[in-house]
Amino acid sequence: MKVRAVLAIAAAMVAGTAWADGQPLTVRLNGIGHDRGGMKVALFSDPKTFRKADQAFATRETAARAGTLSFVFEDLPAGEYAIMAFHDEDGNGELNRRLGMFPTEGYGLSNNPKVMGPPSFEDSRFEVSGDQPTEIDIDIRY
Repeated sequence: MKVRAVLAIAAAMVAGTAWADGQPLTVRLNGIGHDRGGMKVALFSDPKTFRKADQAFATRETAARAGTLSFVFEDLPAGEYAIMAFHDEDGNGELNRRLGMFPTEGYGLSNNPKVMGPPSFEDSRFEVSGDQPTEIDIDIRY
């Protein structure tokens, strides 16, 4: 009887390991200017959909808080990703832009690239490995 219980527990542990093949990604947003509105983070896995929040691989959002906020994406498969984050100060669900191009709300990208014009997936690309957690810091620019 005890042998069966031990085998059942061992089988459950092996099955659980097989299901959890991804790693966590922790994203820290630094330099949030104030508490108004919310912070939104969009994680992209496909260069063709980068910057299209409705086509993101995964998203997270929370109320804004001045300083630093952290978000965790659990069980990510190994691969290449890019992140776009922004401070939705007015709560309209999108990054406001002047003349349709220049952000008027705080925003940030993985790798913190300095870009002229629309950022590309390649500018912000980073790798999540299948064998260890990943942590990245993004500076929010206003």
